[in-house]
Amino acid sequence: MDAMLDQIAETSMGTQIHPTAFVDSRAEIGSGVSIGPFCTVGPDVTIGDGTTLVSHVVVDGHTTIGAGAKLFPFCTVGLEPQDFKYKGEPTRCEVGDRTHVREHCTIHRGTVTGRGVTSVGSDCLLMAVVHVAHDCHLGNGVIVANNVVMGGHVSIGDGAVLGGQSAIHQFVRIGRAAMIGGVTGVGDDVIPFGFAFGNRAQLVGLNVVGLRRRGVDKAQIQQLHVAYKVLFGHEGVFQDRLEETRTRFAADPLVAEVLAFIDADRNRKMVRPD
Repeated sequence: MDAMLDQIAETSMGTQIHPTAFVDSRAEIGSGVSIGPFCTVGPDVTIGDGTTLVSHVVVDGHTTIGAGAKLFPFCTVGLEPQDFKYKGEPTRCEVGDRTHVREHCTIHRGTVTGRGVTSVGSDCLLMAVVHVAHDCHLGNGVIVANNVVMGGHVSIGDGAVLGGQSAIHQFVRIGRAAMIGGVTGVGDDVIPFGFAFGNRAQLVGLNVVGLRRRGVDKAQIQQLHVAYKVLFGHEGVFQDRLEETRTRFAADPLVAEVLAFIDADRNRKMVRPD
């Protein structure tokens, strides 16, 4: 391998392409890009400045990779979705700046019956063997641990963390800075800042550690916790508890974000405490 790496050719823009890589002449390759052995880059691909494809990486379709990203061996980005309805339409796939896509990850392009684009934000980490299905949207700073699988049309907010071997059902929404425990099956939406865990996910509290890491002070966390108990901890009809929470805490920005998440799609079920 070291001998092969010595053969890398450097272009006028400082981009290095290994002689065993296939890069279509129509692809748009930024400056300072490194494309390692046995990589394949399709004709409709754009790769941003300073991005690295380590080796054996496949990027195809109408796909954009941001600047400073790093794609590790045997990951594939922008290939056809696993959907019989897909008939070769020019749908898209996007990966943001500085995002790392580890070994054997698969990120499929969108569908015309969905958003038309699968997108992974900036500064994300997708650990080994993660599957991001068609029309998913991952925000910025999302961390997805090993062997996580997502059905189509999943939406994950900024800064969320998904534990290893969790499975996210199609169309599920996971709010900003939420945390999903390992080996958890998520079939319903998870509120922003929530912590869900279990064979079939249950809400077990708030992602307090994540809130602290994001600089939320103790008083704000305590206020959010009180609102959480009103929303999920009382007997009675959930709609009544929702309105009580709105009346008492709507001025709090974190609580308001949770309420806005719920209001965005009242027809969807939500992960709740047991």
